[in-house]
Amino acid sequence: DLKLGKKVNEGKTKEVYELPDIPGCVLMQSKDQITAGNAARKDRMEGKAAISNITTSCVFQLLQEAGIKTAFVRKQSDTAFIAAHCEMIPIEWVCRRIATGSFLKRNPGVKEGYKFYPPKIEMFYKDDANNDPQWSEEQIIEAKFCFAGLTIGQTEVDIMARSTQAIFEILEKSWQPQNCTLVDLKIEFGVNILTKEIVLADVIDNDSWRLWPAGDRSQQKDKQSYRDLKEVTPEALQMVKRNFEWVAERVELLLKTKSQGRVVVLMGSPSDLNHCEKIKKACATFGIPCELRVTSAHKGPDETLRIKAEYEGDGIPTVFVAVAGRSNGLGPVMSGNTAYPVVNCPPLSADWGTQDVWSSLRLPSGLSCPTTLSPEGAAQFAAQIFGLNNHLVWAKLRSNMLNTWISLKQADKKLRECTL
Repeated sequence: DLKLGKKVNEGKTKEVYELPDIPGCVLMQSKDQITAGNAARKDRMEGKAAISNITTSCVFQLLQEAGIKTAFVRKQSDTAFIAAHCEMIPIEWVCRRIATGSFLKRNPGVKEGYKFYPPKIEMFYKDDANNDPQWSEEQIIEAKFCFAGLTIGQTEVDIMARSTQAIFEILEKSWQPQNCTLVDLKIEFGVNILTKEIVLADVIDNDSWRLWPAGDRSQQKDKQSYRDLKEVTPEALQMVKRNFEWVAERVELLLKTKSQGRVVVLMGSPSDLNHCEKIKKACATFGIPCELRVTSAHKGPDETLRIKAEYEGDGIPTVFVAVAGRSNGLGPVMSGNTAYPVVNCPPLSADWGTQDVWSSLRLPSGLSCPTTLSPEGAAQFAAQIFGLNNHLVWAKLRSNMLNTWISLKQADKKLRECTL
């Protein structure tokens, strides 16, 4: 029931409308149309708009919850979603894990299936008349693009390149639990007209990637099945639609995980509560449940081991964090009596901290509990363990790495501008 303003843009598969009642936002309306070869082939596919909208909405929600900055706001209807109004940067960023498709034509001698470590990034200037020519970083910089007041220079190109790799790796990791290989990915960025920052924009649907179940190209479920058609018949188009529906049904599973995990913080004294609350808060940023308990390995070792057994007995993967000042017996006692990971996070005092920390660092043989003095570091250590089997936790870790890198890059640019 949104009031639509003027049409801002229209592409081969979507229309973009202003929203007068929501300043700074637009409506992205998908079409029941499928194209290939810059619309050299074009057909109507009943229901494609809804399929595309489901796929894009789920993918952007996954990335946004991980911490990637996107233009996505919310799904509005079966065939449309609301997004931040962006001035689009006319570059398609492609990230490849496996060599196939146009890459083989442009790089004769490379065999299909060659794997890139790290993923390979390519850029293409959006120009249908010239079949979207490949561009270099230098060409993008020399074009001196300016969108929403932001000039696209080396810093902005670096941010988009680094973001492209992170986005690909998050989606690649998210498809792995379904035994599905993300072969490559095509994305676009825009400059948010309100915040003036670069964000992931446009759409990411089944036109945007190659997906091979079990890593088998013959089972491809993406738009390549449409490109490969020698003749577009109603039966062939139905086969393509079933592939798109297969993806739309499974893309919602990207937002879920079967893997469980929790952090249990054991504090030697209630006086350490403030320190432990910081660990719990940091765990929440990774979506990891965290429980706080009070127990002393010196004064009540039997109770400490009883609590340990309580968490070992229900089958939920657990990381124990031992918070004990002065003489830390809690971490070593736990480490010597459980096969679960234990990390020390002692709250050191200014007076005796340099002496007390040795009780966490010098352990008897046969024990292994690393020590970190930062509450946030203890939570991140646990997240890295759970991230091995939980793509949602891993996505947050990967996004944190990206956002830290971007903040440093932008700080360096700002400092250089001030100096100049």
